[in-house]
Amino acid sequence: MLGDLSVLKKIKEGDVNTFEKIFRLYYSPLCLYAAGITGKMYIAEEIVQDLFYVFWKEREKIQILHSLKSYLYGAARNRSLQYFERQEVKNRHREMVLLKTNDTQTSTPQDLLEYKELEDLINRTLDKLPERRLRIFRMHRFEGKKYAEIASELSLSVKTVEAEITKALQILRKEIENYTHIA
Repeated sequence: MLGDLSVLKKIKEGDVNTFEKIFRLYYSPLCLYAAGITGKMYIAEEIVQDLFYVFWKEREKIQILHSLKSYLYGAARNRSLQYFERQEVKNRHREMVLLKTNDTQTSTPQDLLEYKELEDLINRTLDKLPERRLRIFRMHRFEGKKYAEIASELSLSVKTVEAEITKALQILRKEIENYTHIA
């Protein structure tokens, strides 16, 4: 643990050589571990690469309570499991789109135009959100992540995540309300 603390201290101070040593030491074993969970090596490699990217990017905020090894393996496990959750969300979305496609065959051109206008309004409104709020909103609504998962991944409190999502929804509701009063 003492060795891990000094390694983490060096990484937090921006020591690229120490980070590179940790990367080289753990990259392959973590890929094998994540591949055992996901069943796909290319997915595991993406997961581990993203893990190290976030680890470096958020290095100053990271708190390791046990060992560096257990932290990295735990993060790889969590990200691998989140991969399955995201796949489930994508599959549900795909099913909804397919159902909606079948429904649009009976929709009028006016319905389709209104749907497209509303979709464009939502996308424009989301694009205006501050970067952090947009990222949190997308993680929750489009990736299906829970508040606690987002808070952990972004090193924020659950209350902060909740507040950012609430603010994003308020802005969306206001824009949609304005749109429906105009239309």
